[in-house]
This record gives sequence, C-alpha cells and structure tokens, in this order.
Amino acid sequence: MEFGVWQKPHMMVLKVYRITKQYPKEEMFGLISQLRRVVISVPANIAEGFAGVGLKDKLRFYNIAAGSLNEVNYYFLLAKELGYATTANLIERVLEIDKMLNKYSQAIKT
Repeated sequence: MEFGVWQKPHMMVLKVYRITKQYPKEEMFGLISQLRRVVISVPANIAEGFAGVGLKDKLRFYNIAAGSLNEVNYYFLLAKELGYATTANLIERVLEIDKMLNKYSQAIKT
C-alpha cells in the first residue's frame, strides 16, 4: 500500500485530537466524541482494507473510509460555524485524502 494512503489520515487523527482538546467541555460527549470516532475510522478502514484478502473486501473498506471522510468534513464545517476552530486547512486535507483514496481504489481495480 502506498505509504501516504494511510499516513495522511493518521496525521489528521493526531491533529483532530490536539484541536478538540480546545473545544468546550460540554462537547465532550457530543461533537468531540463524534469527530474523534469518525476520524479514527478513516485510517482504520484503510488498514483493514489493505489486509483484506479479496478485491471486493478491499474496496468495501476503502468505500467506508471515504464515507467517514464525508462525515469528518461535515464536523469540520460545524466546528467552524460554531466558532470552535478554524478548519479550512483541515477541510482541504479531507479533500486531498479523498482524492488520494479514490486514485488508490481505482489503481487496484486494474
């Protein structure tokens, strides 16, 4: 597996953990929990897909990771609109990871 396909989402997880430490404490079981849960699922599903035995399984896990990226994107937008964080850079990262994951998925199909 291309190193960046897993590494970039992992780096985003670390960034989310640092940023969400600054969110209001009342979000501990709301936005913080939801965002951390879903951002972790991106590299986890990529790793699980990499270990998958068949192409169909690999693509299913990569598709789940892509869906999680869409959810992460929404939570970044919400955090920005609530005034919790500046997320434009993070949204750009999500789009970059999504493109990279799509290219990787297309490459393994051929």
